[in-house]
Amino acid sequence: MSSLSFQTIINVLPAILIGLTFHEYMHAKVAHILGDDTAYMQGRVSLNPIKHIDWLGFAFLIIAGFGWAKPVTFNPGKLKNPRRDEMLIAIAGPVANLILAFVFAVLLKIYVVAIPVNESVINIWLQNVLLSGIFINFGLFVFNLIPIPPLDGSHLLIKSIKMSRETEQKIFRYGSFALLAVIIIDTQTDFNILPIGKAISFLTNLTLGILNI
Repeated sequence: MSSLSFQTIINVLPAILIGLTFHEYMHAKVAHILGDDTAYMQGRVSLNPIKHIDWLGFAFLIIAGFGWAKPVTFNPGKLKNPRRDEMLIAIAGPVANLILAFVFAVLLKIYVVAIPVNESVINIWLQNVLLSGIFINFGLFVFNLIPIPPLDGSHLLIKSIKMSRETEQKIFRYGSFALLAVIIIDTQTDFNILPIGKAISFLTNLTLGILNI
């Protein structure tokens, strides 16, 4: 795993902070709307990135090229319809990233139409930031839908299958190790377990094509 270059960090950091913040904010916001104030009481219904950053996950992001934010916790006992509501809370994060990807794409379209083409450092940087916003938010959308705990996709899969809370807890207890193993194999070998890059490229190219960018 190679660390991100300084130039890459400058280009992607705004998009990463925005993407992770909105992702976790929407988890917390939807949980609060559905009756659980756990995340609200923890100050997580906030667009302040500091509230959502996991510093170890952030360090991994810079050093290894992948990382994580602080997960939003909720209390199923406070939800009116736990099975349905947990699925809604889970899908809220990826949907937020999907919407953000389209927002960044529209902003890029407006920018390239409104600003004359030039090779200034600021112009190139802003275009790279907006492109990164598209790519990274599609990445967060695709990655978090993988049905491996603790990712959001696992909540959707597990809640669609009737199982005991004890079984769920066992699955989530060991899921993080499975996810880490998959990531290591996928990034350190030629064995492509997760075709995430292809999915992100497809969504990005499709969006840019639709907007004629």
